[in-house]
Amino acid sequence: MSQTSGSRTLSFLSFVIPVYNEQATLPFLREQLETWLPTLGDVRYEIVLVDDGSSDNSFAFLTDWANNHPEIKVVSFSRNFGHQAAVTAGLAYASGEAVVILDADLQDPLSAVPDMIRRYEEGYDVVYGQRIARQGETTFKKATAWVFYRLMQKCVYKDLPKDTGDFRLVSRRVVDIVNAMPEAHRFLRGMFAWVGFRHIAVPYVRDERRFGETKYPFSKMLRFAWQAITSFSALPIRLVCFWGALVACFGFLICLYALYSWCVGDTVQGWTSLMGLIAMLGGSCILAIGIVGEYVGNIFEEVKMRPKYLVEKCLNISQPDMETKQSPHGR
Repeated sequence: MSQTSGSRTLSFLSFVIPVYNEQATLPFLREQLETWLPTLGDVRYEIVLVDDGSSDNSFAFLTDWANNHPEIKVVSFSRNFGHQAAVTAGLAYASGEAVVILDADLQDPLSAVPDMIRRYEEGYDVVYGQRIARQGETTFKKATAWVFYRLMQKCVYKDLPKDTGDFRLVSRRVVDIVNAMPEAHRFLRGMFAWVGFRHIAVPYVRDERRFGETKYPFSKMLRFAWQAITSFSALPIRLVCFWGALVACFGFLICLYALYSWCVGDTVQGWTSLMGLIAMLGGSCILAIGIVGEYVGNIFEEVKMRPKYLVEKCLNISQPDMETKQSPHGR
């Protein structure tokens, strides 16, 4: 962990909050924010809420909230583009000197933000929330989350912090760098770690979800993990190469055995061993083709250079700004 030097004072803070079918949660979010935000004192703030193609009344609530509050900025997608795209859009529209990424369900508590601000003012550029406990979650969910973060650290990026989600405060220079990264398949946690600069953890207890249902069931977590690995690491292809080398060595030993059998006159081949070899080699080939195909698919998506998201409507955001933010890949 880097040591800091110098200090700075925060005067303008942005909050980026992705929203997807959160009509049950949004009244609680508004109440908590309106109660807590005055504690910031002289720090100006804005809240960028990104509606990720919600099919419920989330956008109607956001519209009502933004009508009489110019600090509430709303970005509405044309359809659901996913959590990482929603956070990406929020970062693109945020104007603050520092940006806090926060989920709408407030399982990551606002009470941790003052510590993040203090660390930012000490000179840190990335201040991430690190979960020391997860309330209201099953043992299975906690175990899979534990495995996920350690697998990501070992297999994807060694500097990826453990037990952290997207909840963090990042400085303007880090936001600008991440906004300039063109990739469509985004793993923001890895991207923030890759950027480097000064970073530090703020430990906190993750609260139980009070309203609605989680938008990240186990199946979606698996897809997210696979996307993170294939978009941020070539490890699966390297493992396939390693496996191919092992299979080739095994095949060479089988050839030596076959040659020995021919020399001693014992050339009768067993059906079981033959079928086993065919199944193993066939499965290995299909697995290798599938993993390589995943990377080819990612390349196919990237070279099309489509926008990472499409904005249908903005509230309290100027039209020229909106046109700039929608350019493909930020180019």
